[in-house]
Amino acid sequence: MTIDASPDRAVRAAIAARFERLPLCRWHVTVRLIVGAVTFFEAFDQLLIAYALPGLRQEWDLSTSAATLLLTVGSIGMLIGALLSGRLADRIGRVKVIALCVALSSVANLALSVATSPDAFMALRFVQGLAIGGEVPVAATFIAEITRSHQRGRFVLLYELVFPAGLTVGALVAAWVVPILGWRWMYALAALPGLLCILVQRKVPESPRWLADHGRAEEAGVVMAGIEREVERITGKPLPPVPAVPSAVPSQALPVAAPGEAATGLRGLFAGRYRRRTLVIGVLWFTGYFVNYGITSWLPTIYQNRYDLTLSDALLYSTVTSCAGLLGCLVAALTVDGLGRRKVIAGCLGGAALMLAALAAVGADTPVQVLVWTSLAAVFFFGSNICLYLYTPELFPTRMRALGSSVGGAMNRLGVILGPIVVGVVYAGGNVSTVFVMLGAVALVGCVVAAVGAEETAGRRLEEVSP
Repeated sequence: MTIDASPDRAVRAAIAARFERLPLCRWHVTVRLIVGAVTFFEAFDQLLIAYALPGLRQEWDLSTSAATLLLTVGSIGMLIGALLSGRLADRIGRVKVIALCVALSSVANLALSVATSPDAFMALRFVQGLAIGGEVPVAATFIAEITRSHQRGRFVLLYELVFPAGLTVGALVAAWVVPILGWRWMYALAALPGLLCILVQRKVPESPRWLADHGRAEEAGVVMAGIEREVERITGKPLPPVPAVPSAVPSQALPVAAPGEAATGLRGLFAGRYRRRTLVIGVLWFTGYFVNYGITSWLPTIYQNRYDLTLSDALLYSTVTSCAGLLGCLVAALTVDGLGRRKVIAGCLGGAALMLAALAAVGADTPVQVLVWTSLAAVFFFGSNICLYLYTPELFPTRMRALGSSVGGAMNRLGVILGPIVVGVVYAGGNVSTVFVMLGAVALVGCVVAAVGAEETAGRRLEEVSP
C-alpha cells in the first residue's frame, strides 16, 4: 500500500469529508439561487442578439455577412472569456470571478442599448461575450464544489436549469419587447441585474475546496465551519461526526495521481487520464452547441425569409422551440443520477440527430413542420448540453477544475461561433433541408464520442474521480 503523508492532501480530504456529511438544505438552495440568478441573466443576455438581429438588419441595412458577424463576435468574446476566467478562477477564487463577470456584463448591456453604429455594437458585444463566457463555467465549477456526491447530478442540474430558463425568459421578453419598444429597450432591461454582483460578494462564501487546494487551510476551515453552523441552524439538528482523516492517508482512500498528472494549467489537462477526458469533453461541447446555436440563432430569420412569417410570429415560433428545450433539461436533471452521465448525453445527442434527420426527410416544406421537429430536437440537445455543465467539473481536480470547465466552455463557444456561420453558408444555398441534415450529422458525431469515450462519474466523490 502506498502512503501519501502530505498535510495539504489531508486538509483537502478533510474538507471533502465535511461536505459529504452535509444534508442538502436551505443553505445549499440559497447559494444555488444567488449564483443561479447570475447565470440566469447571463443566459438571458446571450440569446438577445438572435431577437434583436431582424431589427438591427433593418435599422442599419446589414447584409447577411454583416449580420453573421454580429452574431459571432459575441461568441468570440465568450470563447476568450471562458479561457481567461478558468485560469483566473483557479488563481484568485471562484466567487470573485463570478461577481466581476456579472458587473462587466451589466455595463456592456447598458452601453449596447445606446450603440449608434454596427462597429460600436460589435465591440460591445465582444465585451459582453467576455463576461458571459467567463461566468458560466466558473459558476458551474463552484456549484459542483459545494455539493456532496449523493444526488449531485440532480442538485447541480436543477441549478443549471436557470440557464435554459434564462434563454426561455429572454425569448419571451424579447418576443414582447422588440416588436413594441425596439431592441434598445431590451438591452437596457438586461443591464439591471448588474446589482447581483454585490449580493454575490456578500452572501456567497468562497469554495473551501479551492481554499484548501491553495494552501489556505486555516481560512478553508473557518469558511467550512461557518457553512456547517448555518446548516445546523437551518436543519435544527447536529451534524454527524466527520470521519477521521489521518495525517498519512492510504492511497486506497485517496487516489494518487499518476506521474505527470499533478501538473496544473493547460499542461495538466493533457497529462495522464485527463488527456482523454479533455478531448472527449471538447468534442461534446463543440457538437452540442454547434447544433444548438446553428438552429436557434437562425430560426427567426429562416421563419421570416423562407416562410414569410411576420416578425412577431417568427419570434413566437422560435420561442416555442426554446420552451421545448427547457422541458428536455428538466427530464435530464431528473434522470442523470439514475441513468448516468454517459447514457443521458449519448442518448440525447442521438435523439437530436434522429429528429433533425426526420425533419430533413419530410422536406421542411412548412413553418409548422420546422416548428414541430426543431422543438423535438431541442428537447434532446438542450438535455445533452445541460448535462455537460454537471459532467465537466467532475472530470478535473480542484487545482484545474475551473480551467477544465472553461476549456469545455471555450469549445462550446467555438461551436456557437461556427454553427451559425456554417448554417448561414448552407442556408444561402437555398435548401433548408440540407441545413438540418448537416446539423443531424454533427449531433450523431457527438453521440458516438459520448457512447465510446465518456467515463461514468455518477455517485462518486469529486476527489475519487479526479485525484
